[in-house]
Amino acid sequence: MSKAAELAKAGETLTNQPSGRKNIVTNGAMQIAQRATSSTGAGAANNVYLTVDRWVVELGATSAGRFTMTQTADGPSGFANCMKIDCTTADTSIAAGEAFSIAHRIEGQDVQQLKKGTSDAEYITVSWYAKGTAKTYGLEVHDADNSRNIHKLFTVSSSWQKFTATFPGDTTGALDDDNAKSLHVAFWVHAGSTFTGGTLNTAWAANDNANRAAGIDSFFSSTDNELFITGVQLEIGSQATPFEHRSFGEELALCQRYCTVHNMSGDADEYVIPYSQGQVDSANRAEIHILYPEKRAAPTITVTNPTNFKVMTGANTAITAAGFSGALVGTGIHGANLFWGVSSGVAVNDHTGNIKNIYLFQNTGAITIDAEL
Repeated sequence: MSKAAELAKAGETLTNQPSGRKNIVTNGAMQIAQRATSSTGAGAANNVYLTVDRWVVELGATSAGRFTMTQTADGPSGFANCMKIDCTTADTSIAAGEAFSIAHRIEGQDVQQLKKGTSDAEYITVSWYAKGTAKTYGLEVHDADNSRNIHKLFTVSSSWQKFTATFPGDTTGALDDDNAKSLHVAFWVHAGSTFTGGTLNTAWAANDNANRAAGIDSFFSSTDNELFITGVQLEIGSQATPFEHRSFGEELALCQRYCTVHNMSGDADEYVIPYSQGQVDSANRAEIHILYPEKRAAPTITVTNPTNFKVMTGANTAITAAGFSGALVGTGIHGANLFWGVSSGVAVNDHTGNIKNIYLFQNTGAITIDAEL
């Protein structure tokens, strides 16, 4: 595409800027943190959602570096919260395969409006606020369907700054129209030579790991290092527009397509799991049916501290759960059957053995229903 055509396309894209629901990123203002408001991150290779909803920690080869991630009541004007990471253990001997990024993963069906892979591919702009220990980090937009990416470096200081990155539409590689991970927005903060040995892709190109974090500093260089991020927005157009604030309730509903956590947050005494009921289907086991907001895909269900739950029988008898033995095969996007161990003495399939609900009576238990990308 010629320079004149690029400029014409940029002007057209800006003129056609969507007037509502422009931000493709969910929880960009870091409002929602269902799992926890603070968590410790290990240096082992994994992909894990720790605190702020929809933001996944991506780690490469095992690192000596350790960190904490928190949802913090801090932000530039207009923002109540941010995501903060603190280096708690430094890594001064960086292995080649080490990598640490914080990413937001987006379903393919939610980015079809970008027209990627066509001659009409749209300009996109990412904007975000950040502050922290003076370091240079990297923004990456990654097309997981076609293994292509583009990058921009940014340098933080001790004061909040707004950063922007505008990228031309990529005419190569259409994004799959499905519910799988398709486009990633990631902040690279630490990497070994496998990811820093090349030249940063500042134009769309096929993925080459050596180019993904070229030029960044290491977040794990010192335990003095900290980084704060909020107000992340991905939109169509060649200019950054003001951040699109959504209500807490709407943002929570968007996050719950991917994860729902039942815990005692905000409940003084006990928390009844909504829409839960069932029956004692064997001498020492309760089968309990629960419903939840529709998930992206069949979720994985985990229970933390299962003996901190009780089941209430049809005869209003509270039975302390002896343990969680898993969800029924075939867990669906709307609900699941959960199996709980219960004490003996409850008649199988008798009316008094029917389960009215399950509830949490200590604040260290949780049911997590996870369908994240």
